[in-house]
Amino acid sequence: MKLTFEPALSPDVAERTKGLRTGFTTGTCAAAAAKAAAIGLVTGVVPASVQVRLPRGTVATFPVERREMAPDATQATAGVVKDAGDDPDCTNGALVTATAIWQDHGRPTSLHSGEGVGVVTKPGLGLPLGAPAINPVPRRMILDSLCEVTKRPIAVTISVPGGVAMAARTSNSRLGIVGGISILGTTGIVRPFSTAAYRSSVVQQIDVAAAQGEHRMVLCTGSRSEQAAKTIYPGLDPVCLVEVGDFTGIALRRCAGNAISSVGIVAMVGKIAKLAAGVMMTHFHRSAVDTALLADVARAAGAQSSVIEAATATATARHFYEACLSAGTTLPLSMLCKLARDKCESHAGGAITCEITMVDLEGEQVVASA
Repeated sequence: MKLTFEPALSPDVAERTKGLRTGFTTGTCAAAAAKAAAIGLVTGVVPASVQVRLPRGTVATFPVERREMAPDATQATAGVVKDAGDDPDCTNGALVTATAIWQDHGRPTSLHSGEGVGVVTKPGLGLPLGAPAINPVPRRMILDSLCEVTKRPIAVTISVPGGVAMAARTSNSRLGIVGGISILGTTGIVRPFSTAAYRSSVVQQIDVAAAQGEHRMVLCTGSRSEQAAKTIYPGLDPVCLVEVGDFTGIALRRCAGNAISSVGIVAMVGKIAKLAAGVMMTHFHRSAVDTALLADVARAAGAQSSVIEAATATATARHFYEACLSAGTTLPLSMLCKLARDKCESHAGGAITCEITMVDLEGEQVVASA
């Protein structure tokens, strides 16, 4: 499969993805499979390859790996294998299939979820309850691809064998998507190690929580802090517990925009140090720990000289954290949490109140909070 167009990458992403292959989203693969199945329904033969127009207007060609026709030619099935390029996507290598039949007289073309494709059971995703978990852009791509083949209404069922197991590695269950994966994609292209899909999942989860009437979210920066958060906030609906990664700032503003008034943040010292400095995109490629800030906090806390010196001795917050514990003081860490709290509340325009909890480097014990 060869893509004929490459949208520009930002300099930092370009450097990290240099030499890596792009791939295609599940939405693009579903559109290709649906188009191939529709061609089979119209002509009696499912083609060996098919072309799909991507949202930005370029065209990609896909081999059709599965081609089946019913003996009476009233049903056609086509399958396209997803190639995510060099992105470690859990759906890479999945067979995305589409089965097409003529729609009943007087009914419009419709899309359905088959094996391994989830169904929406909670509001907030912009999809009707009970609908297949096919996001708006992929849905449009599929319908547009079908229209290129025939104007006669078709019923298409999208399936992903093994999709239930794949979905267990996503946040679908929290979003109320049951029975399999979502058919995703906004550009049709998967960028190696891109953050677009991750950001989208964070935003979606907050939207679903808000649609359920929730007013409190807990944001965690990683899997270990998430495990700690489950203990710190017992009884919290799982949809309200979000692993935001580096997207704390985006999550905070999404919460504010959804009238979620209370936000807890559970993280380790490095992420909290960056939040305290006002850095809301905390990826290590994009920001460094402000060691001068750590030193200022240590002095304001009246910490001993070994702690103050540790603040700028290395480029990591971990060294400062360990020096605090060795000196028997967590006051500088509590003050760091307070600074982070103030910056987070300010970033959200004062629309939310924040609670910051620092856990140890194993994510097992609360060290400081504010």
